Amino acid sequence: MSTFFTTNRHGYSVRFSPFNPDQFVVASSQFYGLAGGGTLYFLELDGSGTIVEKRTHHWTDGLFDVTWSESNQEIVVSGSGDGSVQLWNTALSANNGPPQMVYREHKKEIYSVDWSKVPYEQLFISASWDSTVKIWDPIRNHSLSTYIGHTQLVYNAVFAAHIPNTFASVSGDGMLKIWDILCYDLPIASIKAHEGEVLTVDWCKHDSNVLATGASDGLIRVWDLRNFGIPLAELKGNEFAVRKVQFSPHSPSVLASVGYDFTTRIWDFKKSNEALETIKHHSEFTYGLDWNRRRQNQLADCGWDSLVHVFKPDCLADKI
Repeated sequence: MSTFFTTNRHGYSVRFSPFNPDQFVVASSQFYGLAGGGTLYFLELDGSGTIVEKRTHHWTDGLFDVTWSESNQEIVVSGSGDGSVQLWNTALSANNGPPQMVYREHKKEIYSVDWSKVPYEQLFISASWDSTVKIWDPIRNHSLSTYIGHTQLVYNAVFAAHIPNTFASVSGDGMLKIWDILCYDLPIASIKAHEGEVLTVDWCKHDSNVLATGASDGLIRVWDLRNFGIPLAELKGNEFAVRKVQFSPHSPSVLASVGYDFTTRIWDFKKSNEALETIKHHSEFTYGLDWNRRRQNQLADCGWDSLVHVFKPDCLADKI
């Protein structure tokens, strides 16, 4: 396991580069995101497995999420507590330099940003505590459309892995909603996914009909759009809220989660409703999680203890 310490910053999000298996970025905040500024750490694994800081960029408010461009390895987008989205171009900005663009439309904190995985869709999405989701073209300084349908703050919105013009969103209202970006008046599907607040959603990378949600009730539920009425699986074991869930890019039924019980858990929903492995290497809320698309079964996580870990779960050691 490789570890990096974000001094005086608390980790909220970590994302591997879609281009280079050794590069990743961490979004962090001062004072647990309650006050102060935020920092993006651009990090890299060297040949010995040591995590090296390559550059940092600072913002005047906490940074809660970050995502890489799918078409330009120099660009990332972050969302912050002041309701703004920042686009950073490392090819045009020196270390600690300002963002290339800043988008200001949301009225409250932005808790989620995601870049479309469909090659011809050069779009990213933002989800906010103002209960809205917005779609952006990075070259325009205003959003393309706004989606209003949740009755409480929106924690997460993610593009479908393989379906064009489609994203999912989850909210404090307990709802999971599926949207066609061309029909922004109403979602194309909606279900009460959990009794508590739904904090995270992700699409399966191998089956475009399958999603997973995680919530404040400590449950992870797997859903199939072809039979949306009942969960395909319900995964139990988290003691507190599930902060993030993400499907593996290397296996159709494996996913990972992090949560407020300080753990990272690995699951296979086709084998069991209990975790294959529970990893306890954080001492505070664990917030960020990402699989490395370009390196088999490698994960990164980060948390409020200022630790960033890159590792391979023991339970996946025999999977090729």
